[in-house]
Amino acid sequence: MFAVMKTGGKQYKVTSGDVLRVEKLAAEAGETVQFNEILMVGATIGSPMVDGAAVQAEVIDQIKGEKVIHFVKRRRKHSSKRTKGHRQQLTLLRVTEILEKGGDKTGVKAAIGAGSVSGAAVAAAVKAAPKKAAEKKAEAPKAEAKKAAPAKAAKAEGGDDLKQLSGVGPALEKKLHEAGVTTFAQIAAWSADDVAEMDEKLSFKGRIEREGWIEQAKELAGK
Repeated sequence: MFAVMKTGGKQYKVTSGDVLRVEKLAAEAGETVQFNEILMVGATIGSPMVDGAAVQAEVIDQIKGEKVIHFVKRRRKHSSKRTKGHRQQLTLLRVTEILEKGGDKTGVKAAIGAGSVSGAAVAAAVKAAPKKAAEKKAEAPKAEAKKAAPAKAAKAEGGDDLKQLSGVGPALEKKLHEAGVTTFAQIAAWSADDVAEMDEKLSFKGRIEREGWIEQAKELAGK
């Protein structure tokens, strides 16, 4: 009896006792693994798989395929050449049994590619997803509260909206707050020395006088 099985994205026609090389499996030499993706067993054709069919095989060794040379040459004014070698990692198997039925009840370890994620890992990730979503949802109000905290603090201290001054945006307002300036009255009371100090400290480069902040602050403070 023969079977057509699928592994590593390839199809193999096998009979009991066949030795074949397949894409590397997550198994040690001497282990028995079972292939459950069976497309055909004898005269039975799957749609697309044959239910309950399986192929069992013994792992002989983990090997490497023949070296493949990849050479690239670019014919340009500044030509370049590149040579790369590659040896595919493979698993050497001996087919021990072909099952037409009952493959899902044998308890033999399923053949899984070395680069595949195990079913247990996928199940754990799915199980953890709702928990992570709940944690993220619970953290959202905290983040919003933290974001709103500076604005509330400024309001509690009697701070003004300094963005009403010409040329002052959120970034400059933040710089002023960090320097302890939160009201129009403070800016209106600046002396020439204060202006020079702020220019140097916050790198305003003459913006205070150029934009007329002091005059604007006096008007806004008097409202």
